[in-house]
Amino acid sequence: MKNELILVLDFGGQYNQLIVRRIRDLGVYSELHPYSTSLDSIKKMNPKAIIFTGGPNSVFEEQSLTISKEILNLGIPVLGICYGAQLIAFLENGIVKTSKTREYGGRNITYMKSLIFDSIPSSGVCWMSHTDYVDQIPAGYQILASTDSCKVAAFGNIEKNIYGLQFHPEVFHTENGNKIFENFLYKIAHAQGDWKMQNFIDDSVEKIKAKVGSGSVLCGMSGGVDSAVAATLVHKAVGDRLTCVLVDHGLMRKNECSEIMSVFKDGLGMNLILVDASKEFLTDLKGVSDPDKKRKIIGAQFIKAFEKVSDKIGAVDYLVQGTIYPDVVESGFGNSAAIKLHHNVGGLPDVMEFKELIEPLRDLFKDEVRQVGAELGLPNSILMRQPFPGPGLAIRIIGDITDEKLSILREADAILREEIKIANLEEAIWQYFAVLTNVRSIGVMGDMRTYDYMLALRAVTSFDAMSADWARIPWPVLEKISNRIINECRNINRVVYDITSKPPATIEWE
Repeated sequence: MKNELILVLDFGGQYNQLIVRRIRDLGVYSELHPYSTSLDSIKKMNPKAIIFTGGPNSVFEEQSLTISKEILNLGIPVLGICYGAQLIAFLENGIVKTSKTREYGGRNITYMKSLIFDSIPSSGVCWMSHTDYVDQIPAGYQILASTDSCKVAAFGNIEKNIYGLQFHPEVFHTENGNKIFENFLYKIAHAQGDWKMQNFIDDSVEKIKAKVGSGSVLCGMSGGVDSAVAATLVHKAVGDRLTCVLVDHGLMRKNECSEIMSVFKDGLGMNLILVDASKEFLTDLKGVSDPDKKRKIIGAQFIKAFEKVSDKIGAVDYLVQGTIYPDVVESGFGNSAAIKLHHNVGGLPDVMEFKELIEPLRDLFKDEVRQVGAELGLPNSILMRQPFPGPGLAIRIIGDITDEKLSILREADAILREEIKIANLEEAIWQYFAVLTNVRSIGVMGDMRTYDYMLALRAVTSFDAMSADWARIPWPVLEKISNRIINECRNINRVVYDITSKPPATIEWE
C-alpha cells in the first residue's frame, strides 16, 4: 500500500496538513514529520520526494527552524514552499531579506517554461503569505516565476530536482495548484501513484490480524463516522472477537443513544453494549469551565467506563479508537501547536489493562475515512453522519455544564439539524451545530423582559476540515431556524450566526 512516500517536513506553517492532503488526493501516500527528523531516519524512509512546508520564522534568526544542508545532496527531489523555499535559498548560499510589509493574499503570477509548471498557463493567480523573500537565488538555480511585487516567486535547480515556491500551491486560491503538485510528483519525482483505499483496507486488515492473533478487542463506539469505520474495519479482521461499547456520558445529542443502538446493533449486527455512565461524567464535570480540563475529565471517565466493561466481559487484549490524522497533528504532533487536547490520542495510561491501542484510521483524513467506509459497504446514514466530538456537548457549552444547559442545547441543536434536513442542505454543508454561549442578554418576549442565553449557530463548508469557510445558508432558512429556537427553546432569547472561516478560527468553538 505504501510503496511510495512523499515526506513533508513540518516547519510550523498553518497549511501543513493541507499539503499532505493534496498529495494523497493525487494518488501518492504522504506523511507529515517534524523538521528535526534526522538524516538517517529520512534515508530509512526512502521517500520519493521531500517537501519543506511554510512556517512563521525567519531563516536567519537564531531561533529559526532549520535542517542539515546535506538533505539537499541526497539525490532526492525537494520542493520548498514559502519558508521552505527561503530555507533552500539560505542553505544554498542565496540571499533572503525581510520586507517592510507582509505580502498576503492573491497575486497575479507569471510562469516561465519548466517541468514543474508544465501544461500550466503562463499567467494566473497565486496565494502569497510571507514577510521574508528570496532576494538573490543561489548559484546553479534559476528564477521560474515572478509577480509584480516578488521577483523570485519560484526558483529551481533543474539538475538537482530542487524547487522553491514563495507562494502556496496547496490552498484553493492558487490557480492550478494541484497541477503544480502533480508535475512535481509524477514528472520530477517519478511517482507511480499507489495510494488507493482498497489497498489501505487490505493492508490494514492483515496488520490487525497479525497484531491481535487470537486476542480479544474492545472498541469505544460514539456513533460517529470515525468510530463506525474503525469498528467495521476491525470487525472485518477479527469478527466476533470484537466487542463494541457505547458509553452514554450524558453529553450526547437528542435521541443519540437510541439511534446508535438501532443502527449498529440492530442494523449491522455488531456486539454493541450500552453503558449509562452519565451520572459519573456529569458529577466530575460540575463547575468546570476550562475546555481542556473538560476533555481530560471526560477522557479519564471513559477509561473508567471501559475498565468496568472489560471486567464484566472478561479479559480484553486490545482497545480500538477512531483516531484520525488531524487528531494526531492537532494534539501537538511534530512542530505544530497543540490546538486541542484529544482524549483519544496517545498511549494507554498504566492503569488500563490492555496490551495496546489499535488505531486503524490514524493515518487518514476525514474524507479518506468516508472512502474506506464506502468500500466496506457502510450506508450513507453512517458515512454522512454529522461529525460529533468525543467530549460531546461538553465543548459546545461554553462555561460550566448543567442539566439545564444540556437540555436547552439538545433542543436547539435538534431544531437546527431538522431544518437543515428539510431545506435539503445536508450534503452541501460539511458540519453544522449549535453552541450555547455563556453570554446572557436582555430581550423582550411578549410583554415580559427577559435575561437569557445567547445561542450561536455554526455551519461550515469544507473538503477535508483542514480549512473551512462559513456556509452561506439562505436567509429564510436561518430565519426559520432562529424563530423556532426562540419560540421552542426555553431560556434562549438571542441567536447569532458564526461567519468565521478556518483559519483563523477552528470549526468547534472549544
